[in-house]
Amino acid sequence: MKRDAMSAYDAEGRRKYLSRDEGKKFLSQAVLLPRARALFCLTIYYTGCRISEAVNLKAADIDTELNVIRILCLKKRGKREVRRIPVPEFLAMGLVEIGGSSKQQRIWRFHRTTGWRTIKKVMAAAGISGIHATTKGLRHGFGVRGALEQIPVSVIRDWMGHADSETTAIYLAVRDEEERELMGRTWK
Repeated sequence: MKRDAMSAYDAEGRRKYLSRDEGKKFLSQAVLLPRARALFCLTIYYTGCRISEAVNLKAADIDTELNVIRILCLKKRGKREVRRIPVPEFLAMGLVEIGGSSKQQRIWRFHRTTGWRTIKKVMAAAGISGIHATTKGLRHGFGVRGALEQIPVSVIRDWMGHADSETTAIYLAVRDEEERELMGRTWK
């Protein structure tokens, strides 16, 4: 069956996103990596950025005063657009520290294939498998976490770099945890 690109689920109803518990497992394994690789994984988890956007980050893109990462959107077809995403202070500080003395040099000296392999390695170590055990699963998980915390769709849209709110709205339809809680009431 063909996957539905505009859904948080594939055509068979499988999740394309990491659940909260899987996210916690991912984080617990990511921090065991060497510092630069760990920060790479944490950057994708906490920003929902695309892997190509992450590998292109420079120390100059990190604002340690406001703890914001400025990400150059790479899917804007020639139009330069930068989105600003708040991150935990430890992440902003860590990225600047590993970024080196040249603010214009990329933080990570590897390409996206190495990034994909790193993410896959962490997913496997965390015991996460399936179609959602990918960088895209982290990105979708970011959107789902935002929706479940009732962050306005316009804010999630801006953080994710979506051109249209309809693209972001797929995350509003995710109610697995809420449905399970409601159904659990019938099991008593």
